[in-house]
Amino acid sequence: MLRRATFRDYPAMLQIYAPYVEQTTVSAEYFVPSPATFSARMEALKNKSPVLVCEEGGEILGYAYLAPAFERRAFSWDCDLSVYVRRDARGRGIGTKLEGACARIARELGYRRIYALVTGGNGASIEFHKRMGYRITAEFPEALFKQGRWMSLIWLEKEVNAPECAASFPRPLSALPAHLWEEL
Repeated sequence: MLRRATFRDYPAMLQIYAPYVEQTTVSAEYFVPSPATFSARMEALKNKSPVLVCEEGGEILGYAYLAPAFERRAFSWDCDLSVYVRRDARGRGIGTKLEGACARIARELGYRRIYALVTGGNGASIEFHKRMGYRITAEFPEALFKQGRWMSLIWLEKEVNAPECAASFPRPLSALPAHLWEEL
């Protein structure tokens, strides 16, 4: 079941995120954020952007969120996607469901594009995003250094609304119809 994340979900979400930081190059972070730091990040996002979890049998198996892609107002139609799935739950379509829900919310709110930033060595993530309708738009060679090596940063994008969506700014998360939350 997909639903909005709550403060009580943050410890489980951090447990999912920690191995991505410590054992992979998926995250550009060197150190796992403290529970307080992680909670503050999610709280800052959840009132203006969707922060979703996938829950089964009372366990959080994955989470995803959209965040502003850039700070300046002229970029208001762009958002950035992050998806994390618990290692033992991969391959079950959880990431697909989370990305699909985030894309639907972005479309409903009036965003034009969703971006995803992926490290060059993460072929599985690049292929996942391509299956979800993203295309590679840029590659930044040797843009980050982690685990003793330089890596490229791959920038992917997915268009969720036509250029005409700029007739008005994206609506706030609070404007999302209640039925959409129920349909997740």
